[in-house]
Amino acid sequence: MLIWPIPALLTWGGAWALFTGLCAVGLSPVAAFVVALLAAGLAAWTGRTPWRRLFMLAGFPLSLLASGAAGAVPGWVWLLPLGLLLALYPLGSWGDAPLFPTPENALDGLAQKVPLPDGAAVVDAGCGLGAGLIALHRQYPKAQIHGLEWSWPLALLCRLRCRFASVRRADIWAQDWSGYRMVYLFQRPESMPRAMEKAAAELAPGAWLASLEFEATGFKPQARLETVQGKPVWLYQMPLRRR
Repeated sequence: MLIWPIPALLTWGGAWALFTGLCAVGLSPVAAFVVALLAAGLAAWTGRTPWRRLFMLAGFPLSLLASGAAGAVPGWVWLLPLGLLLALYPLGSWGDAPLFPTPENALDGLAQKVPLPDGAAVVDAGCGLGAGLIALHRQYPKAQIHGLEWSWPLALLCRLRCRFASVRRADIWAQDWSGYRMVYLFQRPESMPRAMEKAAAELAPGAWLASLEFEATGFKPQARLETVQGKPVWLYQMPLRRR
């Protein structure tokens, strides 16, 4: 976790180094620009807010333009940063949480709090690059681990990274949750009422909803886990209980 704006400076510097190096070995400026922009886009996705991701992505192309080195790059290429941002963070998901990876040890002890039978279906709703899937697999090695992710580049990368899981590009709110014994979320406070409503309507009695960091106001959790300071896991079993 680097102090801002160090992530942006590293992203811009890395993109510039890649662009310059590729041009030096004979790659065309257009191809070098596209490769450097893609690298900046992957780095930008680690930004903690949409604005930070935008700054991290835009820094390289804007500085290239300002430097005068963009003369060899056709005008249409400048639409690529917007296209890349929309591919990584589709408009339909702007109301959900951005990419906040699950901390490595945040789910330690979850299997002791919530034991699940072998073969139980567990889903990370909004799995990003798969940090949550890895943590869930570590807790439930004999479970069927699933991931849902709306961003197709992230879904593809997550599928390649987490071969043990079934990862699909899907809208977590349109996807039926009824077949899962546990739904794991790392969303945002504004999303929790919608998540609880969906869980109450679709999850079977005895199934669980696990929310990292954000408590569902008005509902009583059956258990609470906190192995990473400031990142509690709130555990709600169906049927939900009101406070």
